[in-house]
Amino acid sequence: MNLKPGIPRRYLVFIAAIVWIFAGGMLLTKGAVFLLEDSRNLTLKLIFSAVGGVLFYCFLFTKISEKHIRRIFRLKSEHPCLFSFFSIKSYLMMSLMISLGIILRKAGMISHPVLAVIYLTMGVPLTLSAIKFFVRGIKQLENENDLKN
Repeated sequence: MNLKPGIPRRYLVFIAAIVWIFAGGMLLTKGAVFLLEDSRNLTLKLIFSAVGGVLFYCFLFTKISEKHIRRIFRLKSEHPCLFSFFSIKSYLMMSLMISLGIILRKAGMISHPVLAVIYLTMGVPLTLSAIKFFVRGIKQLENENDLKN
């Protein structure tokens, strides 16, 4: 009896996309809620968050997401574990980032308006990376279909 929740490798990139869009959506939602608590300089905060988020995506998250995508497509198993879209190192990093965000919010060390900008800024590259995962997954499925025809 096999207890490993396996999934065809070609779909693992979609699982990763769902996780990334969930994380990005949570940050964008929480950031928007905090932003609406204090709407002073709203336009400036939104512009800063959008530009900062796009810069984070271009200079950091494209490399990170591409590394994950390559790793997924290079997995040897045709039915890897459902959770193998991240490496152990990535799970640890994600846990650290989530914990730090919760600690900062609960400790009240950073005001909600500042947290709003941080959350929005980080939500943008996560969401853009999720889109990249979806696009690469769709292309992979199209390539497989082209090979079959």
